[in-house]
Amino acid sequence: MVVDSADPAALGRFWSALLDQPITGESDDETDVALSDGQELVFGLVPDVKVVKNRVHLDLRSTSPEDQAAVVARAVELGAKPIDIGQGDVPWAVLADPEGNEFCVLERRDEYSHTGRVAAVVVDAFDPPAQAAFWAGLTGLPVTLAQRDFASLPQTAGPSLEFVRVAEPKAVKNRLHLDLAPPADGDLPTEVARLEAWGAVRVDVGQLDVPWVVLADPEGNEFCVLTPR
Repeated sequence: MVVDSADPAALGRFWSALLDQPITGESDDETDVALSDGQELVFGLVPDVKVVKNRVHLDLRSTSPEDQAAVVARAVELGAKPIDIGQGDVPWAVLADPEGNEFCVLERRDEYSHTGRVAAVVVDAFDPPAQAAFWAGLTGLPVTLAQRDFASLPQTAGPSLEFVRVAEPKAVKNRLHLDLAPPADGDLPTEVARLEAWGAVRVDVGQLDVPWVVLADPEGNEFCVLTPR
């Protein structure tokens, strides 16, 4: 998961402390924080400012009401702020990190008992079942739940990929996006061709001459395909 950042080092330190995960890489324009099984949160330097609610956000897991309260308190201590995005009376807490990126701290849920602190990557969607079917084809993850308003692709370890129905259309480039990598014995052109066959399209977000390929899913959510690693 890649996050656009005005200050990658500061935002990386916030998330590293909140998730209790180590920083695995740091340069002038990027800070990497470990998640699980080789997955990372990558904070990259981007000058654009945040102007609308993110269409992609993280849900954090808790194990009890006391743990949920402790995670919220720790987030606020580190610089997060509770926010109102119209969620109403819900059992989870909605906060924004120091650069305004929304995230939720969930109440205890058994379906996330196998994950680390990050329970899910959640994507706003007009058609959650269709989005889940597309991403299942891309990633090989199973669709375990597909309803009109919600669909889920869990991993055996690590956060689920989830889609939640919203009415608002996508207006700007997402500030959070996924990076995918082909198998170690694969190659980039073959992988891109496979993803295009599933319905992904190439997009220009100003990436210029880079060794990866930028694509978008059927609802316009950008993602990158990296070289094998």
